[in-house]
Parts: sequence; C-alpha cells; structure tokens
Amino acid sequence: MSMKKTIVIGLTGQTGAGKSTVCGFAKKMGIPVINADSIAREIMSAGSECLTRLAEAFGEDILFPDGSLNRKLLAKRAFSSKEKTALLNSVTHPYIIGKTKQRIAELSESGADTVIFDAPQLFESGGNKLCDIIAAVTAPEEVRLRRIMERDGITREEALLRMKAQHSEEFFKENCRYIIDGSLSLEEVEKAARGIFFTA
Repeated sequence: MSMKKTIVIGLTGQTGAGKSTVCGFAKKMGIPVINADSIAREIMSAGSECLTRLAEAFGEDILFPDGSLNRKLLAKRAFSSKEKTALLNSVTHPYIIGKTKQRIAELSESGADTVIFDAPQLFESGGNKLCDIIAAVTAPEEVRLRRIMERDGITREEALLRMKAQHSEEFFKENCRYIIDGSLSLEEVEKAARGIFFTA
C-alpha cells in the first residue's frame, strides 16, 4: 500500500463559468477527474434508491413511464424555491458523497498523485471536507447567462433561476484558495489551471 497521500483538489464555481473547460485541461494533463454531475446521473438511474426517494419528495410524475427521470420537470420543481432546492440536495448529496469517496479510494489505490473532484455543489454537499485544496471558476453574469442558454437550450428566465440557486462570486473568493477567471482566453485559463494542478 502506497504511503503517499493522493491530493484531492475540489473544483467548483458558478454554472456557465467554464468549469468543464478547466476539467478538460486537467484530463489533458493526465489528472483523473471525478465528476459530481456524472455521479448524480448514475445514482438517479431508473430503479435506484435515490430516484425512488426523489419521486416521493417531488411527485411520481417526475418519472417517465419506463421509470427513468424527467430531468426537466425535476429541475423546474427543485429550483422553484430555496426550500425545494434544499430538499433536492438533502436527498441526493449523501449518495453523491458516498460514491465520490469510493472513487477517490479506487484512484488512490491505483497510484494517482492528484485527483480533481468537479462539483458545482461542493460546499452544499459537504464535499469540501473530502478536499485538500479548493479552486473555483467564476465569470461575469452576462457571460455565464449566454453560455447556460446556449449549452442547455433554455430561456433567459430559466438560466437566471439556476444562477440564483448558486453562491455569489464573493462566497467563492472567501472560501476557495484559488480563483480561475473563466472569461479569460483558453490559453490564460489553461495557464491558471496548470499553476494550481501542478503546485498542489
């Protein structure tokens, strides 16, 4: 068993700020990335315990006839108020954190020096406690708004609703060791990412 500890870098930030771009650079550098959204999709697969609990909390009609999740309907209900968002998080986060711990252990066993945990809800889920270093990607509101609408094919109002459900830039500046400006050029973003990933 290796004595060297795997460094876990938590990567978080605002939706549409450019976190996926930073993760792409990490993969290019050969650093494994654990993606919280991918884990969320995994734990919410048809027939899963998590999905059953979500249907109890948000209504059986969030399930399609084949038992899979109607993501758009769940998002509409879950982001309609802070209370509903908190309810969604209280159901899903324990499952996400459990899977993430498992993945970190597997990567550590396989000899990874550094692992990136890409999680938009890093602090809300308690995932920050799994990390040695935390970095956030932020960008101006209009940049994020445009990106979210293009990426998800949603209206300005729907995009604003998602943005309002998240922390402000000030929060990330206060709680993260590093901040990457996702509105910079790709070269500058990659340079900033390298500076963090290889000094960790």
